[in-house]
Formats: sequence, structure tokens, C-alpha cells
Amino acid sequence: MFDPGLPIETERLQLRLCVPEDIDALYDIRSRPDVNRYLYTAAMTREEVQAKLDERISKYSKLVEPGDSLVLAIVRKDTGRMIGDVSFNWLPGEHQQVEIGYVLHPDHHGQGFASEAARPLLPLAFEGLKAHRVTGRLDGRNTASARVLAKLGMRQEAHFRENEFVKGEWTDEIVYAILASEWSANRVGR
Repeated sequence: MFDPGLPIETERLQLRLCVPEDIDALYDIRSRPDVNRYLYTAAMTREEVQAKLDERISKYSKLVEPGDSLVLAIVRKDTGRMIGDVSFNWLPGEHQQVEIGYVLHPDHHGQGFASEAARPLLPLAFEGLKAHRVTGRLDGRNTASARVLAKLGMRQEAHFRENEFVKGEWTDEIVYAILASEWSANRVGR
């Protein structure tokens, strides 16, 4: 089993496994239509959020083999409050790929928290799992998320026009990625 060294600390944040006490904060995030606008999910009831939290605790809390995923709570150090989550999906197969994602409460948008929370996932992928490539996928209308991935040094690789029918409408999907060699070259210059 791969040990990601949790919790992960950044300047302002702590990334940790989800715990049952996260229910109120997670409900505050996932019950909002604006949070779910660019996600596959709709605003959730408290019962749906409880089921999602239970699943995170039981299923998405360890990395043993390709196909496993982590979902980590993003907690502000100054308040101790969960403000969102990051996902780390070790994709199945021999291709050595990881997909990352993030969701934040709108009260914390525009303050650099998403990129600060996602940034430590890159060394976790490239150094820890020896991944060849890390990707991030987003709804084509989500320009804020595109900026986060660009800040991480990822480049836009694909723009799929109306490739998914989500919530009653055709949506574009954009894929950002960074290779291990690109990430390593960028780290040397920092």
C-alpha cells in the first residue's frame, strides 16, 4: 500500500482523510446548486451527502493499486473548517496516469485555495506513484477551474465539443495534463 503521508500541510491548508464530523461542512458545499453547476451531480439532500461521505470514508481513503482513489478534505488551518475537497484518482491499467479534481465552497473561491490544495497532488503522483501523466478534466464553461490547472503548470490538451449530455444539455469537456518530464523540468527552475 502506498502511504501518501497524510495529512498534507500547505501554507494555509491541511489535506486530510474525510471523517464523520465533516457532514455539516460537506452538506453546506454539496447542497448548493452553484457548486454542482459544472459537476455531474445536482444539489444533494443531507441523506445523499451522508451516503457520499460514508463512501469516501470506506472506499476512497487508501491507495493500494491502480484503480484506487483518495478524496481528501481541504481544511483551512486558521479556522479548522473544511472548505472543500480534492480527489486523486490512480487510474487503472499500465499507463501510469493520475486524474486530479477539486471542489470548493464558493465563499473560498478566488483566494488561491484550489491551486494550493491541488499543488501537493503532483509530487504525490510523480514522486510517490511514479506516474507518467496527470490530468484534470472540466466542463468547458468552467474557466476558473481551467485557470487553476494552468497555475499548476498543466497545459490544455483537448477540447471535446458537446461530447457529454449532462443535466439535459450537451456540454464541452476540456482536458488539461502534465507529463512527469514537464513537471520535473519546471521544478528544477523554481
